[in-house]
This record gives sequence, C-alpha cells and structure tokens, in this order.
Amino acid sequence: MAKIYQELNKLLVFRTLLKDNVIKGLLTLGDKGNSHEYELAGSLIEWAEENGATGSIPDNYFLGLLGRDENIISLTAQRTNIVIDSGLIKAVVHDIGIIQSLLQPTLSGLFSQEIRAIIEDYKPASSKDAMKSNRLRYLADFKQLFLSNNPRPSKEEIAKALIQHYHRYGCGRLAGFSAFRWNAERRELVGVEHSDTVQLQDIIGYEYQKAELVRNSEAFVQGRPANNVLLVGARGTGKSSSVKAVANRYSDKGLRLVEISKSDFKYLPEIMSVLRQWDKKFIIFIDDLSFEEYEAEYKILKSLIDGGVEVRPDNVLIYATSNRRNLVKETWEERGGNELHRQDTINEKISLADRFGITLFYTLPNQEEYFKIVEEIARKSRIHLTGAELRSEALRWEMSHSGRSGRIAKQLIDYLAGEVAN
Repeated sequence: MAKIYQELNKLLVFRTLLKDNVIKGLLTLGDKGNSHEYELAGSLIEWAEENGATGSIPDNYFLGLLGRDENIISLTAQRTNIVIDSGLIKAVVHDIGIIQSLLQPTLSGLFSQEIRAIIEDYKPASSKDAMKSNRLRYLADFKQLFLSNNPRPSKEEIAKALIQHYHRYGCGRLAGFSAFRWNAERRELVGVEHSDTVQLQDIIGYEYQKAELVRNSEAFVQGRPANNVLLVGARGTGKSSSVKAVANRYSDKGLRLVEISKSDFKYLPEIMSVLRQWDKKFIIFIDDLSFEEYEAEYKILKSLIDGGVEVRPDNVLIYATSNRRNLVKETWEERGGNELHRQDTINEKISLADRFGITLFYTLPNQEEYFKIVEEIARKSRIHLTGAELRSEALRWEMSHSGRSGRIAKQLIDYLAGEVAN
C-alpha cells in the first residue's frame, strides 16, 4: 500500500483525486483491519448499483472521478483549446503514466481475495446503464483509454482524449450533464441525470420553425448576435420538444439547457450570476409561460430580458414556450375600466412578449398533416398497418381525444404498439 501511495503522491495535475474519501480509503487498505475493507467495499457496491457500472468497481469509480476532476487542465480545457506541446500537456502525460500503473493491474487487487471475487467483475442488479447516464456516459471511452491493451493507446493519445473530454463536458460536480434544473431549496443548479434525447428529426413538420431555431441557436453557439425566442402555439405541437432537440444538437459544442419554473423567477438574478461564471453557452428554458393578471413575476423576466440595470450575460439566451401570444392575462374590465391611463396598463402587460426578438408559431396540423405525422411515427415505431388502417385509427383516436397534434399522434402509436405487444 505504501508504494501505491508514494506513486500517487507524485501526481502533478490530478492531485485533487487524493482528497476523495474513497480514494483515501483505497490507499489505506490494510492499515485499519478487515472492518475498513468491508466498509469500503460496501460503499463501492452501493455506488455501482446507483450508477449501473459493470466490471471492476474500484476502476470504474476512479475513472468516473477522473472524468469530472477539477484541476488546472480540466478548468483550462473547458474554456479554450490547449496547445498540445505545452508544458501543461507534459505534466498531464507524466500523471497518465502513474494512473496507468495504478489501473493495470486493476485496483480490485488491493482487496482481499474474498472481496475481490465480488467487486472485480461486478454486475449490478439494477437496470440502470452507466453508459446511458449523463453523469457517466464517458466511462466506456475512459475504459478503452486506460484499460485496453489491444491496441494500448500512448500516454500522449490519452492526454489528447482527456483534453477533448474536458472541453466537451466540462468538469466538477456538474460535468457531463447537458441539462440542468434550479434547486430552490439548495440554491444551486442540479444536473438532469436522464434528460430528453429528442432530436429535430423526431418532430414531424414545422420545418420553418425548426430552421429558425437552428439558425438562431447556431449563431449563439458561434458567438454571433442571437435573439431570445418565444414559441407560441397549441399544446402538443412540439414547442418544448423543439427547444430540447436544438439543445441536444449543439450540446457537443458547449450548449447547455437550464429549465426553470415560474416559481424560480425570483432567483433569476442569482441564476444569471452563476451562469455568468461558466464558459459554456446556456439556454434558459421556461416551459408553458403565462401569468394571471394578479401575478407580478413577469416584471422580473421583462427587466432581465431587456431594460434592467443588470444586463443578461452574453452566454445566456432565454427560450420560452406558451399556449397564448399575450403572456399576461388581460381582462375586458381592464380595457373598459376606470383607470385614468388604462392603455398604459395594457401596454405594460403585452410588452413582455415583445421583448423576445423571435416569435415562432406552432399551429395545429390540418387533417392531412395529422395523417402524415401519424404515418411517420408509425414507421419509426415499426407499426405494420396499411395507410388506410392507420387513417381509420387516427380518425377514431382524434374524435375520442382533444383534436389533432403531434402529441395526440404519438399517444395513438403508443396505444397501437401496446395492442401489438399484447
């Protein structure tokens, strides 16, 4: 154990790994008796079940930690490209040699034979898959880098891959996530473990709207001027899916989605302050945005979008969806009331929607467009019905539900798929 500790103590860049409690436990195995070994193995098994990690649990844990480690190389790489022949790269290559010697043979060898038989080739009981988890989706690549001998990558190749990883996913506790939510209780951003993977091609129709969203988002990612976007239309037409899909399209280029609810509006200045410090591009996503006449939170959003003392950070845009064009509810009483300057009140309420530079309208599909959506989703879902049979089912489903939309079409196909499965 002393030799392993001495080797790890030679790390130059990845020294923060030594501060992790589990790594400390691995390095002190044998110093505290068998009870320490069992306690540590139990913690590792719990971690493997929570994350669906297969194989050597200690190796998986170490590589998972490495992928999120905050150090000079990860912090630098997430901001900018790094010169490959720099002194910093040479330091990383030095550390990779130490890490390779630690992982080959496996870290499981630090445990007794009794424990090793359990944790060395672990298969979790849970149905989770670490390779599909946002937090550990890089684990398979890391195993290939550090554990493969056929062929075995050079230390320089591993260093280059690590830099690309940190540039793509960032580092720290939020690394690897492409979508976030605001936790009001903890007053911090929380990564979404399994975010919606919808793609633009999954949304049938609305080609102009999708193209405009792509054009604006691409300009934003590339550092060119871009607008906040309001997506307006009937429920189930694909507004929210379009926002998520465009975020997925550009996640590899550093675009991240932050979903907030109306109750979080009072934290918007705080959220902006957090995002301002990051070197990624962020879309603040507000779904189903609307206000009753007595709700004043819209003023916070309006001030933030345009006109407030504190300007919106350059790395943040706001995309919002709504079922109505005028976001703040307006009554006939207000239009005909006894307020002296009632037109000013009306203008105050409708001005929020005007603060969005781009407004995209998602109208309900007509009959033929609805059939097309049904047929396309059925094709992707491998529902083997004739066109006439699908149309008959679509008409029947439409009449028993709330009209026509992409969501209604998807519900029909799910129903048909369930019938086939039975």
